[in-house]
Amino acid sequence: MAEILKGAPVAKAMAEELAARIQKLKERGITPKLAIIRLGSNPDDIYYEKSATRFCERVGAEVKSIVYPADCEETRLIRRIKRINNDDSIHGCLLLRPLPKHINEFRVSEALCPEKDIDCLTVGSLGSVFAGKGAGFPPCTAQAVMEMLQRSGFEIQGKSAVVIGRSLVVGRPVAIMLQQENATVTMCHSKTEDLAEICRRADIIVSAAGQPRIVTKDFVREGQVIIDVGINSNGNYISGDADFDEVEPIVAAITPVPGGIGVVTTATLVKHLVDSAESFSTKSKQ
Repeated sequence: MAEILKGAPVAKAMAEELAARIQKLKERGITPKLAIIRLGSNPDDIYYEKSATRFCERVGAEVKSIVYPADCEETRLIRRIKRINNDDSIHGCLLLRPLPKHINEFRVSEALCPEKDIDCLTVGSLGSVFAGKGAGFPPCTAQAVMEMLQRSGFEIQGKSAVVIGRSLVVGRPVAIMLQQENATVTMCHSKTEDLAEICRRADIIVSAAGQPRIVTKDFVREGQVIIDVGINSNGNYISGDADFDEVEPIVAAITPVPGGIGVVTTATLVKHLVDSAESFSTKSKQ
């Protein structure tokens, strides 16, 4: 039977570390503050906003919730983001996406300065991920994968990793981040030939394909670690990319869906916020 890599213990450990760091910042008169921008009332957006707010409150950070109607004008949204850029009391901004279709998401995202871009909305932040240096932060979900692996004690260096999925939100960034930790990475996707065979050879599989049960028992072998990033809903039931019932008895460890990467993603968002607050604090001394 596999070790079930639940996200709650990882998020709890991160919360304790963040609370201590925030206390030190407060002793210097600085309280990390997150601005969350939401357009309309999409239930998924509201859920994530509440989750991030609760976590911030848990560790002592502040949240400024900014809600606009779904038909908000693009220029109004950009003006608000530029105000956030110039507000020294705000250390990070989360723009809940996808945005309504009448808004150019790229143009709006690029209005945010990379230093406050704590979920990799901007090209500048993404470039920093690939270059390994620069302003901005990796996508929170991609970083959450790394947090889960490292905090669960799994060796990355020298291991063979397969990443299923090539999005800019998870697949490509997490492949680069695994390489930076000296893993040998193969990037795959739903069109990859012999996908099952490639996955069987890996030590670590990160699946972010967004296809329910794409990873079956034919994809796995004993000793593997499976990080399932997929969240697939058919209305009443949420599943990951892995067929959990088939895969779990074979592999060494696997993240459940739900209960796995999601809560670590929220913790990572706040970690980036605190990183940003500390960086701004250092710059203000110079």
